[in-house]
Amino acid sequence: MVDSGGNNLIFLLCTPRSGSSLATVMLQNHSKMFATQEMWFLMSLHDLLSPPRRTYGGTGIIQQFYNGVLPNETFEQACRAFALQVYNGLLHSSGGAEMVIDKSPRYYYLLEFLDSLFPASRRIWLMRNPFSILSSYKKVSKHRGQSFNLKEDLRNPAFDMQIADLTIGLFRYFRYFAKDNPCAYRLYYERLVADPKAQLMDVCRFLGVDYEEGMEIYGNDRNIEKSGLYYSMGVGDPFVAGHSEPHRDSVHVWKEVLDKQEVEMYGRVLGARIFHDMGYGEQLAEAEKWTGVRFEMESDADLLALRTRQLAEVSGCKWEEGYELRATPSAGREPAMPKQDNSASRLNPQVLQLQMTVRALEMRLENSTTEQRRLKSQLDTMKRKVNRVKSIIPFGSRLSRLASTYLTPSGWKK
Repeated sequence: MVDSGGNNLIFLLCTPRSGSSLATVMLQNHSKMFATQEMWFLMSLHDLLSPPRRTYGGTGIIQQFYNGVLPNETFEQACRAFALQVYNGLLHSSGGAEMVIDKSPRYYYLLEFLDSLFPASRRIWLMRNPFSILSSYKKVSKHRGQSFNLKEDLRNPAFDMQIADLTIGLFRYFRYFAKDNPCAYRLYYERLVADPKAQLMDVCRFLGVDYEEGMEIYGNDRNIEKSGLYYSMGVGDPFVAGHSEPHRDSVHVWKEVLDKQEVEMYGRVLGARIFHDMGYGEQLAEAEKWTGVRFEMESDADLLALRTRQLAEVSGCKWEEGYELRATPSAGREPAMPKQDNSASRLNPQVLQLQMTVRALEMRLENSTTEQRRLKSQLDTMKRKVNRVKSIIPFGSRLSRLASTYLTPSGWKK
C-alpha cells in the first residue's frame, strides 16, 4: 500500500523513447509490483493551477479560485489524497501487489510537484545514449506515420513538444538526479539489455524486495492479468511486444537510423559535457569521428532558454532553475511528510481567511495591472493610427479640391 509519504510508490523517470516500456514490462513481472503502461494523471492535477478555456466559460474564475483563494497547502493535500486513492485502488485490483510503478516520461514537467506530494517515493532514472533516444524517436514516428523531422524542427522557432523532450526534458532530469540520494537510482538502458538479470537484482535491492527468478523474461506470461492490462493500453514502445526478452540490437542502431547532419545538429545543441557526465563519452567520440565535428563542451544556451520559455508559456508551469531532487527516505517505512508550520496563525481560521483574502486581492490587482498594460498598449496603437491618418488627410483634401476644379462630374475637363 502507498502511504501519504510515498512509500511503495516508484516513479520511473526518463525522457520519452529511453526504453521505459521495456524496463516496466520486466519490473511488473515481480509479484509485488504493479504497473500500467503510462499514467500521466499527476500532470492533470498539476495543471489545475493553469486551467484551459472551457466550453462552459469561467476560466478566470477557476484560475482565481486555485491561485487566489485555495491555499497551496490545501491544494497539495487534495492532490495527494486523489493520487493515493488512484494508486491504492490500482493495488487493490492487482491481486497481491504492494508497490506501484508510475512510468510517465514527461514528468520532467512537474518534478517540484512530485517532491512536494511524495517525498519518500523511490525514483529510478532510466538513462540512455541521447543519440539512441533521437533515433528511436525517428524510427517510432515513421512506424506510426507521425511527423518528426529533426532538421526542420530543431531550429524552428515554433514550439514542438518532441523537441522539448529531447532538450528541456533531458537537462531537467540530468540536473534533478545530479547528486546521490537514497531515494534515487540510475539505471542504464545499455546495461539493462546487456545483463538484465544483474541489473534487475540491483533495482530490486534498491526497492527493498528480493529479485524473482525470470523477471527479465517478460514474454512468458507469468501473470496473464497484469500483462494483459499492460499491453491493452497500446502506448509506449510498439516494438516491445515483438520480443520475449531484452536484446542488444537497439544499442548501436542510432548509427544506422540517423544521418550525419542529424547527429551533428543534436550534438551541437546538447554539447559534449552532458555526454561525459552521463557516462556516454565513448558514444560521443564515435559521433565526432563519424561526423568529423568536435562538439563544444557547453550546450546551446539560447535554444534551451527559448524552448524553456515556450513550454512555460503554453503550459503555465513555473520551474525552479537548476532544480535538484529533494527527497527524504522515511525510517521504518513510516510516512515521511514535509514539515508543517504549526504556528498559531496557521491554526487560526480567522487569520487563514484573511490570508486567503489577501491572496485573492493580490491576484485581482495583478490581473488588473496586466489588463491596464494591455489597454494602454491598445490605446497607444490606436493613437498612432489616428496620427498617421491625420497626417495624410491635408494632402488628400488638396487633391480633392484640384479634382473638383479641373474635372466635371462626368470626368471631362471644364
